[in-house]
Amino acid sequence: MTTGARTNRATERRVPCAGERKVPDLIPIPELDAAPGTIEVAVPKPLHTCFTYRVPAGLPTPAPGCRVRVPFGRQTLVGICLEPAGADARVEAATLRDVIEVLDHVPVLSGDVLELAGWAAGYYHHPIGEVFATALPALIRLGADPADLDERRVRVVEPAPLGARLGPRQAAALELVRAVGGRAGIEQLREAGHGARVVRSLIERGWLEPVTPDPVDDALPPAQFADSGFELLPEQRAACEAIRAGGPGTYLLHGVTGSGKTEVYLKTLETAMRSGAQTLVLIPEIALTPQTFARFEARFGAAHVYHSGLTERVRARVWSDCRAGRARIVIGTRSAVWLPFRRLGLIVVDEEHDGSFKQQEGLRYSARDLAVKRARALGVPLVLGSATPSLETLHNAARRRYRRLALTRRTGAAAMPRLSVVDLRGQPLTGGMSPLLQRAVRRHLDAGSQALLFINRRGFAPVLLCNDCGWVASCPRCDVRLTVHQRPSEVLRCHQCALEVRPVPACPHCGGTTLRPVGLGTQRSEQGVEALFPDVPVLRIDRDNTRSARRLDAQLARIHSGRPMVLVGTQLLAKGHHFPSVTLVGVLNADAGFMSPDFRAPEHTAQLIVQVAGRAGRADREGEVLIQTHNPDNPILKALVRHGYDGFAETELAQRAAAHMPPFRSLALLRGEGRQLAEVLETLDRMVAGLRGTRGLEVLGPVPAPVGKRADRYRCQCLLISERRPTLHQALDALVTEHAARRAGGVRFSIDVDPYDTF
Repeated sequence: MTTGARTNRATERRVPCAGERKVPDLIPIPELDAAPGTIEVAVPKPLHTCFTYRVPAGLPTPAPGCRVRVPFGRQTLVGICLEPAGADARVEAATLRDVIEVLDHVPVLSGDVLELAGWAAGYYHHPIGEVFATALPALIRLGADPADLDERRVRVVEPAPLGARLGPRQAAALELVRAVGGRAGIEQLREAGHGARVVRSLIERGWLEPVTPDPVDDALPPAQFADSGFELLPEQRAACEAIRAGGPGTYLLHGVTGSGKTEVYLKTLETAMRSGAQTLVLIPEIALTPQTFARFEARFGAAHVYHSGLTERVRARVWSDCRAGRARIVIGTRSAVWLPFRRLGLIVVDEEHDGSFKQQEGLRYSARDLAVKRARALGVPLVLGSATPSLETLHNAARRRYRRLALTRRTGAAAMPRLSVVDLRGQPLTGGMSPLLQRAVRRHLDAGSQALLFINRRGFAPVLLCNDCGWVASCPRCDVRLTVHQRPSEVLRCHQCALEVRPVPACPHCGGTTLRPVGLGTQRSEQGVEALFPDVPVLRIDRDNTRSARRLDAQLARIHSGRPMVLVGTQLLAKGHHFPSVTLVGVLNADAGFMSPDFRAPEHTAQLIVQVAGRAGRADREGEVLIQTHNPDNPILKALVRHGYDGFAETELAQRAAAHMPPFRSLALLRGEGRQLAEVLETLDRMVAGLRGTRGLEVLGPVPAPVGKRADRYRCQCLLISERRPTLHQALDALVTEHAARRAGGVRFSIDVDPYDTF
């Protein structure tokens, strides 16, 4: 045991990393020789250690998972109790600092979440205290009492009072409470139009009574199951039966777009809830939450939502409802994987391939992979759904780690759309569209349908160029070009650091005035489509004009009106939406993704093309997809068009195997950032010097990152690759130990295990 900082006077103990043991033991049985009154605490600091504190007389000894308020240097922090301290803490007991306050009698971290956080700290080589901070809502993390965050609730008094008559408003409020299982929240009633005066009168007359939620409430309201109104297809029934009969395990629901994967989720959730279990549904984007929530609410009567767009108080309430057992269904983005369920019985990860499940800052975790780990630890089924599964997931299914369930047909009368390649070489383009695509758009509009044009690039144009000398407008803080935006006002914007500047009237290099935008973005495409088709509405959907859920809902409502129109958008339109009137999809530029230096780019590009193509022909009208390219002989694109996503995946997996890249080898990315490029490169090189020559480990770099400078900080990186995952983790553990001891100057480091991209 080593001594911590002199200002802290707490004993420091390092948390083991994945190379030392598979799962860090963060929930041990107290040892017989444990030092009385001493505990190990993880604090929210970037330190791969926990600290020993003394519990003074008069304070209860907290259980693992409870929060404690402790002194740390000159600060006071809220930490998480891990375990009683070992016997050697008695030797240094006189030097220990005292716990200030024990905040919980019941742990805020359930046993499985505590274990999951410990595993994540080891696997991702991240400070354990910061992992706990990620797992908890901000208000709970900062010390709020969970009881103070619970929504005030009321329940129906049975039997009903004798001789009491109710007015129309009171009767309507009472009926709502009965409809949701006999109890409801005050805010829920207010949102439904029943104000505090109505609720107060019902309480005074004895029809309702206040309810104080218990820390653990085993009384879930009765489940409600509405009929879907249609019969499952044989493949859907077979998938539901396989999950029901197979029990615990990971299931890959590989269904083509429009094959009814959501209906399989709903039936599987129904089975789980009939047994009294809680369920978790992870979705990739906040933008998908309203439509997903509406469908689940219509079927089951109630559901909870959890994502970063909610207020901290609402997030804390959902967390509290999960912990108490009051939340039957939770639909959430990646952070929902940490919620402390009372009796979790099923996890569903929709669009499991999506990069939004990978956290890109701080603790760089994959919510999908944590869901796999959590489901295995709890012994519950996990369903991974996608029309375009990640290559890692397909590899796991091929090795029988996951059970693959296939949905090969669309529901109803819908058929898979026809895919065709359009050769752009020598073709004049208007708004990014070739003459062939223009004619196709007109044909579908005249037939009363909608057309969707996909380009995964925001703004008007990616480059502002001087036609006289070739000068290009670049961000002074980043190694990227400024993007031209023209709506709502003309501006040059950096998509890395968000810097905005007004366009210059003349070239700062040569003084020329022939500055012109080069390339295509959604705004420029929108402008071109408006000129070509002035008789129909043109609707653009990207992150620039859908910053609020209300705005997105309004745009989706216009699409669902069914009127002929042209949709122009980015990947926001490619994920999970059902547009029954869209019969034509045009991919304006399929080449950009395939030409990226990132080894995962072909996979991501193919997934986007298949997903956006799946928006076409989802009702009773035939769909058509035109993919524009300057390289029609691209073997990856050929495999995708001729043999579908399965054919692409087979080709790409063979190339990955030949190149010894994931999923056939394990990969981690060591990143460094600093003010001086030479300093970052030198420091990274010094860090990995001891790893070179390690048997079974390949070290590539350090080199500047593809985006070598961001927000005035230079970025460099090293790739660490190994055929054996334990070898990789042992190397990363050595890096963490060395870095914790040395702490190089102004260079910041991060470790990304299983990176989603190498940018």
